[in-house]
Amino acid sequence: MADQEEDFSSLPLPDRFAHKNWKVRKQGYEDAAKTFEATPDESDPAFRPFLLDSGLWKGAVADSNVAAQQDGINALCAFLKYGGTQACTRSRSVTVTPIVEKGLSSTRAATKQSALEALMLYIELDKSEPIIADLLESLNNKQPKIIAATLAALTALVHAYGIKIIDPKPVLKVLPKAFGHADKNVRAEAQNLAVELYRWLREAMKTLFWQELKPVQQQDLEKLFEAVKQEPPPKQERLLRSQQAVEAAAPTTQEDADEEVEVEEEPSGMDAFDLAEPIDVLSKVPTDFQDNIASSKWKDRKDALDALYAAANTDRIKDGPYDDIVAALAKSMKDANIAVVTVAANCVECLAKGLRRGFAKYRSRIMPPIMERLKEKKQSVADALGAALDAVFASTGLSECLEDILEFLKHKNPQVKSETLKFLIRCLKTTREAPSKPEVKLIAEAATKLLADSVEATRSAGAEVLGTLMKIMSERAMGPYMEGLDDIRKTKIKEFCDAAEVKAKDKPKPVAPPLKAAPPGQKKTMTKKTAS
Repeated sequence: MADQEEDFSSLPLPDRFAHKNWKVRKQGYEDAAKTFEATPDESDPAFRPFLLDSGLWKGAVADSNVAAQQDGINALCAFLKYGGTQACTRSRSVTVTPIVEKGLSSTRAATKQSALEALMLYIELDKSEPIIADLLESLNNKQPKIIAATLAALTALVHAYGIKIIDPKPVLKVLPKAFGHADKNVRAEAQNLAVELYRWLREAMKTLFWQELKPVQQQDLEKLFEAVKQEPPPKQERLLRSQQAVEAAAPTTQEDADEEVEVEEEPSGMDAFDLAEPIDVLSKVPTDFQDNIASSKWKDRKDALDALYAAANTDRIKDGPYDDIVAALAKSMKDANIAVVTVAANCVECLAKGLRRGFAKYRSRIMPPIMERLKEKKQSVADALGAALDAVFASTGLSECLEDILEFLKHKNPQVKSETLKFLIRCLKTTREAPSKPEVKLIAEAATKLLADSVEATRSAGAEVLGTLMKIMSERAMGPYMEGLDDIRKTKIKEFCDAAEVKAKDKPKPVAPPLKAAPPGQKKTMTKKTAS
């Protein structure tokens, strides 16, 4: 009775955290949470003992008494919420593992929720990598309930922060092991995590783990993915503290708010390239490639290109010296055999997609030969050439490609001119950067000339170029180029503008307000001083 009646509230909080009596510890945790909540800022002395001895938190979150443990985790959440980044970085190395093993797997719903909130706060205050690394390590635990709880936590974290904050690659790499676990709860949570990742990554996620699943598991997931496909794209629901600061400092005018919404809607998901490991394609190209590609027999040339395609047809390619291969592909564009041309175009597409920016240095060597071959009327060849051009464009940008495009718009062959126009329209629709004013002038002038072409399809494509450009730059910006056109053409251009779907939008720089005139009689030196 004496022990129960004794008042321990006068003891320092660290001493109460370490007390042998669970009731004293519990009350200490409760008082600590209230103390942190009442602090004016992160530099308050109340945080110092817990920053200097982070081991206090290891005992709190793994307290042997379940009632005390719940308050211990609550105290940690308050410590993180009000103690800021230093509270996060000083304590996470000793708390995450016990949170996972003792908190997430607790039979108490409130304790589990507080444990998850602590993990959320650790990510919010700094970065996700250390927390995710500890969670992935916990998937090796021998207890199925801990593995299942860890998978559930990963699902919740991805749902809240998204794949911009939480890198999905390490998670996807370990997911197949969970699908093969003997415990049904572990498998169920693995399935939930896979579905959550699919919300963000769609088909790209299959790059890393799909082949390691059993056919029946793939079928089960496909059924669940079907429901996800009907959902709108997910958005980050919880912001990092650094993101909150940026948002708080953002302008609050309606115009700025509209601009913010527009930026927010831009695609932010990863694709197969981001998730895949780079493949060394050069090492897989047959040693006799150059000999075969120079053969007088078209079958040898096609076989050489087929072998290159088989090696290059991968999501991501390791950078390297592809100069000789690109030169051979450029030469193949002049081949008399259209089967050779088609496979060569397929190879260019694979290399450009797999290397991305790494392919940009080869653009000037490969793009003109492809465009010259656009004279080919067979649709399957034209499609292959078009896909190759699109991939080359994606590896560079509108500014780099524009000179060649405008030059080929002057081509004497109507087929080349027509296919080049289609390519330009696709470029304008897919570019993420609006063209500069000089580029707009060049494009608009070239397209305007084509409005008088003798071929109707070319005239229509010229109008579509102007309409798509108008969608990017605005009707007002394109006004000078509409002067002199008849109403029928203007109407058609406006129709193309209304129908166009573009990814870039010109954002004119705001005009600086005029400087206020100095009051009468004020000295110039005074004006300079005020301005500075």
